[in-house]
Amino acid sequence: MSTGHGADRRPGPSAPPGRRALRRFVRRRPAVVALVVLVLLAAACAAAPWLAPYPPNRQDLLLGPVPPNRSHWLGTDELGRDQLSRILHAGRISLSIGLAVGALSTAVGTAVGAVAGYAGRRVDQALMRVTDLFLVLPGIAILAIALERLGRSPAVIVLVLAGLFWMYVARVVRAEVLSLREREFVEAARAVGASGTRIVVRHLLPNVVGVVVVNAALAVAAAIIAESTLSFLGFGVQPPATSWGVMLADAEGYVATPQAYLLYGPGVAILLTVLSVNFVGDGLREVFDPRTAPR
Repeated sequence: MSTGHGADRRPGPSAPPGRRALRRFVRRRPAVVALVVLVLLAAACAAAPWLAPYPPNRQDLLLGPVPPNRSHWLGTDELGRDQLSRILHAGRISLSIGLAVGALSTAVGTAVGAVAGYAGRRVDQALMRVTDLFLVLPGIAILAIALERLGRSPAVIVLVLAGLFWMYVARVVRAEVLSLREREFVEAARAVGASGTRIVVRHLLPNVVGVVVVNAALAVAAAIIAESTLSFLGFGVQPPATSWGVMLADAEGYVATPQAYLLYGPGVAILLTVLSVNFVGDGLREVFDPRTAPR
């Protein structure tokens, strides 16, 4: 008779929540692979001062543009600057902007959406009209004007992009809170005298973690694309700083030429980052959303 040594050791309902969440995430292989790619890419960019084979702005005018070779794995640009070194250093700015915009816009949007959904009536109407006003503004035009007036430092770019991305999170969170505020557990919290702030923080927000995480991931990806677009149009990060978008802008004249390889490095970096962030966000949604968790 079995003594229990051969029993299934998989975490059951009594396992710690963190362990159950980790197991659910690990089962989603696309999300795990994407997370590994994202971590490796971010780590390589963070360690750029030590990993980059050359200083990012070191010029060799006599060398000029050369295709990928043993000395320069991704080639050099028209000023003889090593592409791999520039991509690693540029990634520090692009990823920092994406993560900062995702965190800031998600925090603002979640707060606005939760307050609007729970308070209802006049507060809801006022906050949603402000949200709608921001939604109808032409994004690229507002970004260009704001950056022209306030400067084009990474900090300004983060603030401006976050100011244009929080509305989507706010509307999604508001819709979720509206569907949850009349549920039994919220009524029970009101009955025992819990304050509105406690109900929102302790009872409602944990139930919208899934949509918040997904929208945060989308905001990171959208911010990286928006920064690249701005830089491509000449409104982004200014030299001597560089980003993946700036590198694409610098190489736009080399399409269908022998120097087209200058487009591939930053383009692939942006593609890998955006795809990885989206896959990770989708995996986290299924992990943290209580309605998708196994019973």
